[in-house]
Amino acid sequence: MKILELIRTNGVELALEKGDHVFRQGDEDKFIYFVTSGFLKAYYLSEDGKENIKSFIEAGGRIGSLRACYAGEKCSFSLLCMEDCKLLKIEFSKLYEASKTDPEIAFEMVEFLLGFSLKKEIREFEFLCLSAEQRYARMTEENPEFASKITQNEIARYLGVTPVGLSRIKKRLER
Repeated sequence: MKILELIRTNGVELALEKGDHVFRQGDEDKFIYFVTSGFLKAYYLSEDGKENIKSFIEAGGRIGSLRACYAGEKCSFSLLCMEDCKLLKIEFSKLYEASKTDPEIAFEMVEFLLGFSLKKEIREFEFLCLSAEQRYARMTEENPEFASKITQNEIARYLGVTPVGLSRIKKRLER
């Protein structure tokens, strides 16, 4: 993939420790991050300090705040290392500019952005059309390794339920 060559050539390697933030909600950040190892949590904080988990990102994943790196606004969410992580970051503008002159990079950029859109559409569908119990069952089927990497409180925040609600869901599914 030509885009990977561009990223390896122009990107910057980061080694972060568990508990480090890559960026925080409200920061300016112009980068797209490629996760080479580790596990991250993307989350929103409401005005009253309530955490809502947007997604978890594993090795091989990519993430960035398009509001920040493309629209020039502040990051709308925070990105936290849940384990020691190695990331490769590149300015979104470098990818975008390269896509204007190189058709292969343009195609790969479209595929990359479609991946972002698809992930968001699936998440929206889950929240708008599935019950919390269905979301939990889907999460545990599709990502069984999450149980060893995140707390029950984080699972609850990811599903949009309280810890007590999650406990009830788990008990119903055990029957």
